[in-house]
Amino acid sequence: MTEPTPSRRVALVTLGCTRNEVDSEELAGRLAADGWALVADPADADVALVNTCGFVESAKKDSIDALLEAADLKDGSHRTRKVVAVGCLAERYGQELADQLPEADAVLGFDSYAALSGHLQALLAGGTVASHLPSDRRRMLPVTPVARPTEVTVDAVPGHAAYRALLADRPWAPLKIASGCDRRCAFCAIPAFRGSFVSRPPAEVLAEARWLAERGVREVLLVSENSTSYGKDLGDIAALEKLLPQLAAVDGLERIRVSYLQPAEIRPGLLEAMATTPGVMPYYDISFQHASAPLLRRMRRFGGTDAFLDLLARVRAATPTAGVRSNVIVGFPGETEADLGQLELFLAMGRLDVVGVFGYSDEDGTEAEGLDGKLPAEVIQERVARVTDLVEQLTAQRAEERVGESVVVLVEEVDEGIALGRSEIQGPDVDGVTRLDGMPSGSRPAVGEFVRAVVVGSEGVDLVAEAR
Repeated sequence: MTEPTPSRRVALVTLGCTRNEVDSEELAGRLAADGWALVADPADADVALVNTCGFVESAKKDSIDALLEAADLKDGSHRTRKVVAVGCLAERYGQELADQLPEADAVLGFDSYAALSGHLQALLAGGTVASHLPSDRRRMLPVTPVARPTEVTVDAVPGHAAYRALLADRPWAPLKIASGCDRRCAFCAIPAFRGSFVSRPPAEVLAEARWLAERGVREVLLVSENSTSYGKDLGDIAALEKLLPQLAAVDGLERIRVSYLQPAEIRPGLLEAMATTPGVMPYYDISFQHASAPLLRRMRRFGGTDAFLDLLARVRAATPTAGVRSNVIVGFPGETEADLGQLELFLAMGRLDVVGVFGYSDEDGTEAEGLDGKLPAEVIQERVARVTDLVEQLTAQRAEERVGESVVVLVEEVDEGIALGRSEIQGPDVDGVTRLDGMPSGSRPAVGEFVRAVVVGSEGVDLVAEAR
């Protein structure tokens, strides 16, 4: 690896989801391999690289605010000289974003990542880099598995086909198993800028899992736009249930957590593998989005209250203490009071642990953008508040039902003698935490340790447990 030089310092600012976190770490690995020094603070960097999110309107605003904040550092009192936008917002809008945001010195798309080091060096040398010209990536068919190229990694891990440098000091890490999406949900623009669904080969995923475990990672969160589609482009629709036991066997990994399951694609074999494979967490991140069957059809999705409750019954029959999280959209064009009532009924009967509530907003280029029946903004806001209030009550009740359950907590933080972590049913960042009480004086666990405990209370969606 080339030694870093003082004139090539880069900081990555990451917006959005865990998939973006993996992208940032892969970009960091590429740059480190080419001699760039990674720093945490953009004020200490020659280049601030902002990995943007372009999913919904609020995420776009956050990304633009981050770019403007980084650009403010180019005032001569900080080291920062260039600000570069990458990620979903940059891929989605490219030249249009560059025209509207001259504070960014470059707006680069996904296809520029392999040559990113050269682009950044050109900018520091006073040159310019052409902004990305977006296209509908759904028209770009993925290459066949046998034709997919491989790369040499920063650490030369055999079979590991992605550069990566860990940017966060924590005992868990996201592990990307696929990218893109073949679904055509009416409200979602992701396939247009992320492209068709492409699975990573199992050997590559396993190699990266071993690489993570060697660096102290105890839990991996499998991420993609749709984990239930894993392997279909490799000719094996059952690839995920075959992969899970192999991941669980990786030395040093204690927990495997699967995210983003599509309810219409959850197969009995996958449910069985998740329920019976030691090390796979009883955690089901299921993308319901709504529960009214007619409205789901309008969204270009499948299912409804009865089908979803049946799925949850099958999950809990296999794993009675399973944790379930989901997201829902309210205010979709044409949503009636009856539709909303059906969603509220499902939420009340479903006993979900965590629910994210989002208000509908038009997204450029989506089918829903052209639908009739648009609801006024104030109606959408009222429905978001109404469903959010219901969700807060229901998820707090669900947490209370957990009192008495035995859990194993992965400690992630110890602050002033208080240990915080996550139990088997809690995913990272957005699903609440477990506070450990009752630890003997002087025996506080270290970050990365597992502690057996019993749930004795709850605070909203957070759990309180006593070590046993």
